Amino acid sequence: MSPEIVTSKALDHRDEQIYQGIPVRRFSHLYPCTGLSREDRHQLDRKGGNLVSFPLMHYLWKQENIRILHAHSLKRLGGVVRTISKIRNIPYVVTLHGGFFDVPEEETENIKRPLRGWNKFEWGKIPGAILGSHRVMQDADWVLCVGESEFKKAKNMLGHDRISCLPNGVDERKFRSGYNSAFREKFGIPTDAYVITCISRIDYQKNQKILVEAFTELLKLDSNSILVLAGSVTHPVYAGEIRECIEKWDLAGKIRWLPGLSNDSEDLINAFQAADVMVLPSIHEPFGIVVLEAWSAGKPVIVSNTGGLKSLVTHGENGLKFEPRSADAKGQILRHILRLQGDRDLGTKLGMNGREAVRRHYSWSQIRAKLDKIYDHAVERRVRGSGSAGRTFFPVTQG
Repeated sequence: MSPEIVTSKALDHRDEQIYQGIPVRRFSHLYPCTGLSREDRHQLDRKGGNLVSFPLMHYLWKQENIRILHAHSLKRLGGVVRTISKIRNIPYVVTLHGGFFDVPEEETENIKRPLRGWNKFEWGKIPGAILGSHRVMQDADWVLCVGESEFKKAKNMLGHDRISCLPNGVDERKFRSGYNSAFREKFGIPTDAYVITCISRIDYQKNQKILVEAFTELLKLDSNSILVLAGSVTHPVYAGEIRECIEKWDLAGKIRWLPGLSNDSEDLINAFQAADVMVLPSIHEPFGIVVLEAWSAGKPVIVSNTGGLKSLVTHGENGLKFEPRSADAKGQILRHILRLQGDRDLGTKLGMNGREAVRRHYSWSQIRAKLDKIYDHAVERRVRGSGSAGRTFFPVTQG
């Protein structure tokens, strides 16, 4: 197959790009709601709002030799894929990235917040009905879930058995190649400091504030620790709350705030090598690919016992878990960090077990082989005996 990615201009206004040898095409989009400010639109872009792109739909309508469509979005953009599939009789697969069955109510409300207001009127039900957005999963030739938690819920809710759990993968070699000393030297971190790292977008969902609170307690017991917060800001208000905490507790010298690291940045790869432990304190997490990246670097992880992390991490074997909604969540994080500080052999064991889990289950070559079979099933279901070659399209939204 010759894959091609088609998406919106939500986070990148370039029309075309070649990314790792794959052509990417971006199209203009809109949110069917009156009265949106520029900041409202930016907020929806950053959070993967429910957009629609008619130019993208027209492009898919006109392209020849499409063998299969793979939607990484539901709702209106998923409806675009479903509509093209029906008109042209092309099979389509849809991947759920934790955005349907397994999202807490407060997270859903947070995404919709820019649409609220006396001067705003959402008219998205019209294009949604025309595109059959509510039928995307029911009509799909196959449905994929990246997390075990959502997979179980989807199996119970959907009226068909065309569903599989296909986790994210990772390039293990990439995250084994970083340099501890280079990162510490660049960001002024002492060589003997204990580094706690959280690599995740800055957002209420990711819950970094509770880690900052636990870190303040840690400093009372061990002043030779550094907290690294790295990730793009998808919720500026929440980022402001974290900055207020840093100022209030005079933590500026102990926290390294790195909001602009890209996925291809050497600093990001080096950050994993410089970490003594990686913490992911999310309130909700469909999968947690950053865990795979930390494991690839051989690092222990502390994660929330929620969503896809419940089945991804085994407590005491390849990581430590805490209850994010517990009144003692901060205390649990603190005790886990102190345990790892006092038992470096345990940290090494957890990290190496994690690396072995990556090698056995989460390499891209293994994920690709499974996906190839799923594509074959989808094509067989729609076009029996078809062996024609063609392109594979991946309509996606960012967020």
